[in-house]
Amino acid sequence: MPDKVSLGKVSATPEAIAFLAEIIADHGPVLFHQSGGGCDGSSPMCYPRGDFIVGDNDVLLGEIGDTPVYISASQYEVWKHTDLLIDVVPGRGGMFSLDNGRERRFLTRSTVCAIPEVLSRA
Repeated sequence: MPDKVSLGKVSATPEAIAFLAEIIADHGPVLFHQSGGGCDGSSPMCYPRGDFIVGDNDVLLGEIGDTPVYISASQYEVWKHTDLLIDVVPGRGGMFSLDNGRERRFLTRSTVCAIPEVLSRA
């Protein structure tokens, strides 16, 4: 996995941490990649670490425990002023995501961060 600096912009609910532990118990170490697609835009996709190639343009948002969370650089530009919270809701995960078929899925919630330039002008 590429050596990347974590931005520390992601956290998880206790429910998401417990669900993630179930998936790791079944599949071993995993990673999240925040989807940028229209249908799954709020779904972080969960993959076995060895099955997903992190690209040079992927940004490491942070870690949930030992699980890294990435986003594409273009998607990061849209979401860079937000902090992300990984949660769990009823439903099916993305087709290739490890949460699929478990009747629960991960969901990304976002909170807009204060922008330092705007605060300094206030």
